[in-house]
Amino acid sequence: MTLSLITMALLSSCSGNKTQQQMPSANFETMTVKAQEVTMTTNYSATIRGRQDIDVYPQVAGTLQKLCVTEGQKVAKGQTLFIIDQVPYQAALNTALASQQAANASLATAQLNYDSKKKLFDDKVISDVELQTAQNALLSAKAQVAQADAQVVNARNSLSYTVVKSPANGVVGTLPYRQGALVSSAMPQPLTTVSDNNQMYVYFSIAEGQLLSMTRESGSAEAAIGAMPDVTLLLVDGSEYPLKGKVESVSGVVDRSTGTVQVRAVFDNPEKLLHSGSTGTVVIPTTYKDKIIVPVTATVQMQDKFKVYLVDKDNIAHEQLVTTESLTNGKEYVIKDGLKVGDVIVAEGAGMLRDGQNIKPNKEN
Repeated sequence: MTLSLITMALLSSCSGNKTQQQMPSANFETMTVKAQEVTMTTNYSATIRGRQDIDVYPQVAGTLQKLCVTEGQKVAKGQTLFIIDQVPYQAALNTALASQQAANASLATAQLNYDSKKKLFDDKVISDVELQTAQNALLSAKAQVAQADAQVVNARNSLSYTVVKSPANGVVGTLPYRQGALVSSAMPQPLTTVSDNNQMYVYFSIAEGQLLSMTRESGSAEAAIGAMPDVTLLLVDGSEYPLKGKVESVSGVVDRSTGTVQVRAVFDNPEKLLHSGSTGTVVIPTTYKDKIIVPVTATVQMQDKFKVYLVDKDNIAHEQLVTTESLTNGKEYVIKDGLKVGDVIVAEGAGMLRDGQNIKPNKEN
């Protein structure tokens, strides 16, 4: 009974092998890998800011008497933006000037009195105490003059602060306060924001691991920044900004919540197409030279690894693990390790193969 079962199993196995060998090979496109050059691009969401975005707050409190600019107006450094009611500050200056004059008169009187006492003391007509008293009065008068001078300076400055001027060349932002509004340095919202938009800062974030990889390749963060290519900016309507930008700095602090670092690129803005507060997309190209490039259709992803199928001279497909660069254009992978120039691989349909399968090459690229 046992011998009979063994005999039947052997016959069945032979029959199965014969059937498998008789199965036609499936058609698969293959390619011979070679070293070439490819440029991959990576997109990053970005925010745009003026090189200087200066919030303008009043330094004195009062009623907003006049708005001298309009929203979006170009202004020069030192140009008048707003005028705050000057009457109380002019009155304070006049009072300070009057006090200054009175102090100067008191000083002159004290000086005359001291000079007289000094002469009498030299003639031994008065005692040392009287001379000292006159001298102390003179010193007190000088102190009063100094105090009056300081009050004049303070009052004059306060009056000058009623004329709010632009701190830089730029463009005026929104004007939330109108004529007649009561303003002060403690208000929550600035009078306006002046943006220097001759050059614009574009901020975006990259992964901490990407920065680490760049730093290792270049030797330092500074060298990595210098080696970065010019970047492209896509505007909110999808159009490409005509001028290229340059990465200028990378933040030294990692955002714990996102695991990213902030990068700043600078773009010239001669036509004033870029506006502070708007958004866009930064496109960074990365060029790989003399690298093996394979199509996505030639790979099978297994968690964090990839495999391709090498085709030997007998047209048998064999699994081969490969390591890829992190960047991809969605159509191709750059191979770091696992393949060499001249290898023949399955170019399409790798996900349908199994290790050791016999294939019929359809064509070779």
